[in-house]
Amino acid sequence: MSYKDAYHPKVKADLRKLDKPVVREIHSIHLDGVLEKPYAGESLYGDLQGVFSYHFRRNKVDYRIAYTIDDKRRLSTFS
Repeated sequence: MSYKDAYHPKVKADLRKLDKPVVREIHSIHLDGVLEKPYAGESLYGDLQGVFSYHFRRNKVDYRIAYTIDDKRRLSTFS
C-alpha cells in the first residue's frame, strides 16, 4: 500500500522553473516511486534530520526531491 502525497506551497513555484519534460518525468516516475517506497531515499542528518532525499539524473543534470514521512497518516510531504 503506497503513501499519500502532500506538497509544500513552494513546490509548485519550483516545478515551474524546470523544463516540462523533467516535470512530467518527476510526476510519472519519481514521485510514484517515492510514494511506493518512501524509505528508499537517503535519510539526511544534522539540521535536516527527519528529511529524506531522493536523487535522479536527467540530461547530465542532478535533481533532488526532498520529503518527510508521516507513518501514522501514511503521508509523504514533498518540500
